[in-house]
Amino acid sequence: MSTTDSAQGKGSVDWWTFSAAVFAILGVSIPLVLAHDRAGALVQAVYDSMTSNFGILYLWYGIAALGFLLYLAFGRFRNVRLGPADSEPEFSTPSWVAMLFCAGIGAGLLYWAVIEWAYYIEAPPFGLEPRSAAATEWAASYGLFHWGITAWAFYCLPALAIAYPFYVRKEPHLRLSTGCLAYLPGGCNSARGRLIDFLYMINLIGGTGTSLGLSTPMIAASFSELSGVPHDFLLEVLVVVFCVGIFGTSAWLGLERGFRKLADFNMWLALTLLFFVLAVGPTLFILKTGTNSIGLVLQNFIRINTWTDPITNSRFVEDWTIFYWAWWTAYGPFVGIFVTRISYGRTIREVIFGMLVYGSLGAAVFFIVFGNYALHLELNDVLQVTRIMAEQSESAAIAQVFQSLPLGQVALAAFLVVAVVFLATTYDSASFTLASVSTYAMHAGENPARWLRVFWACALGVLPLVLMFIDGGLKVILSTTIIVSLPLLAVGYLMATSLLKMLREDHPCS
Repeated sequence: MSTTDSAQGKGSVDWWTFSAAVFAILGVSIPLVLAHDRAGALVQAVYDSMTSNFGILYLWYGIAALGFLLYLAFGRFRNVRLGPADSEPEFSTPSWVAMLFCAGIGAGLLYWAVIEWAYYIEAPPFGLEPRSAAATEWAASYGLFHWGITAWAFYCLPALAIAYPFYVRKEPHLRLSTGCLAYLPGGCNSARGRLIDFLYMINLIGGTGTSLGLSTPMIAASFSELSGVPHDFLLEVLVVVFCVGIFGTSAWLGLERGFRKLADFNMWLALTLLFFVLAVGPTLFILKTGTNSIGLVLQNFIRINTWTDPITNSRFVEDWTIFYWAWWTAYGPFVGIFVTRISYGRTIREVIFGMLVYGSLGAAVFFIVFGNYALHLELNDVLQVTRIMAEQSESAAIAQVFQSLPLGQVALAAFLVVAVVFLATTYDSASFTLASVSTYAMHAGENPARWLRVFWACALGVLPLVLMFIDGGLKVILSTTIIVSLPLLAVGYLMATSLLKMLREDHPCS
């Protein structure tokens, strides 16, 4: 089969998987429109019950995934290459890091980095007094943990489990089921393989719908602040249409001409904005608070990974850590498939350290600079961020944080561009992976059919439009995504043991 898009004919589409995913979108969207009140209450009740009774499984899964990856990174399989022994990486390290960061983080990082501390300062962990010195320190620090190496371990495990059979064993399917190959005697197209891939698609559709549902109001609020156009439902619809147009174009152009160039451009623009905020903002406060946060997380790393709050049951763990771990679980296969596509020629150790170290450091920089600048505004009564969040919205608070900077209009415009491109790259990679899963066979170096990538880029915009139309719909789909992610914990176990089994077969002890 040719490696060009034109060679990916209609016959290469796995119509069963494609149809199942389309019906999944309709199956989620139509009930939300017809009976969203009853659905919302039911889903919320199931979510609360699930996090209370099964949340500890996510905590142990995160610990196990990180431990397994460290074993691979320092063990005898660390230098195993994803491809032939003499293969070279397809992308330079800076481009590779930019692409995996844009796919794995996206505009969601911009949303939470600016305001996540505001939730913790009012309802801190460990039974601390709200707005006390200790609560403020933890408010500035907990985001680094939730977006740190444990979170990236949820992404890295599927990436390695899928990449090894795809590149080394030449498995012609770029799907989640590829990572469970040792347990699929009938192959990826067997009934078990299709079930695994269907679970993945459900999680990805719900997860990306949530991400766009969070980011769209933020982008609309920023545009409204800059232009004076009223922030209403119509503006948010136009933002969705505009963003769909961007990542649809990027999907059409492909990885080299579309996604890679967008990712490279956006990383440089984001770094410029970060440096600007650090330079013109309260530099010393940002650096001191950031340094303190790094130390606080490192000193308490084992504690916060294992804290279950069994005595007070404040629901901090369920509402935040378990929520995040479930979200990373839902997103993990999507990021894993995309990272597989861009990681040809890299060793297992390079992928692990690249994702865990570069990913964590990148997210930490955003939280330290943007989050601590916003925190400084709050503590010094320059801008009441928490009050704006309560009286207006989180998106309005984010826009006003950047407006408060010197050259605020320019800073907000740069933030708006970074948010749009981050969102576009996240959805571009999502459309790529959905197209890969719904392609019957795909070998190393090949891409799914161009029309299929564009179709999924457009289809992913349906659910966010439904969510914005429904009052409280975002919380419903967010809770649904978390609930559906539970079976993926079992899939994660299958991926880890399948990868280890193949490594031991291919590289026996001498």
